[in-house]
Amino acid sequence: MFIALLKTMRPKQWTKNVFVFAALVFDRKLFHLDVLLKTVIAFIILCLISGTVYLINDLVDLEKDRRHPVKRKRPLPSGKLPPGVAIAAAVVIPLVALPVAFLLHPAVGIIVLSYLALMVAYSFILKNIVIVDVLTIAAGFVLRVAAGVPIVQVARFSPWMYVCTALLALFLGFGKRRHELTLLKGEANYHRAILSEYNLHLLDEMMAVVTSTTVIAYSLYTFSAEGLPPNHLMMLTIPFVLYGIFRYLYLIHVKNQGGTPEEILLSDKPLLLDIALWGLAVIIILYFV
Repeated sequence: MFIALLKTMRPKQWTKNVFVFAALVFDRKLFHLDVLLKTVIAFIILCLISGTVYLINDLVDLEKDRRHPVKRKRPLPSGKLPPGVAIAAAVVIPLVALPVAFLLHPAVGIIVLSYLALMVAYSFILKNIVIVDVLTIAAGFVLRVAAGVPIVQVARFSPWMYVCTALLALFLGFGKRRHELTLLKGEANYHRAILSEYNLHLLDEMMAVVTSTTVIAYSLYTFSAEGLPPNHLMMLTIPFVLYGIFRYLYLIHVKNQGGTPEEILLSDKPLLLDIALWGLAVIIILYFV
């Protein structure tokens, strides 16, 4: 039962919470052990809270998931995890994690609580409002970044990172909607009602806007943001961002993937290598050049 509960909390999706480390890395405090430890604790808290959100979401969508070709295999729809256990976990976990967040820093507690409230609102209401559903997902990523800021007490962290994070999340969110439409086809509306408000042409248009805007925003960040090295070497990381976006578009349009971004990031070797090289380049430029 514990394994079933853990699977329902989606450990693979916890990779999204690495965004809490953005302030630590880009404020050049990665090697400050005290701040690093606090950020790791914040990461664990976000994993627990996001896991709670997945529990709630699966409880709300239980009947729909039982008819989904993939989601019906999850512990709750398949019957491996009793709903009562999921409800109890969804209550107990925040009661433990939220006080720790407030002890870590009051602002972190407020941000994590806001994230939980926003995601609960998404599970019950916002996921049924066209475009707002994906905007809500993007807001969740921004809150992840924001949670790391008060811990680090940033001095060189640029607000451009919030913009880039939001745009990247929109890109992934619209890509996921597109994959769902392609996978479910005629039954898409039944499994996720909001899909009736989307079509492939609209999603492709929105992804085109977000893609170009993401590249522009990141490029502007690399040579205009305060706190970066004055030598403008951060511009050298732009090709990694371009390749990452192009590779993801290739996986969506040619390989028909994109429904689970976290699995793509962990399984597609070229994309994983690109992200690793981007991270290595960022650290070298910020810390050693």
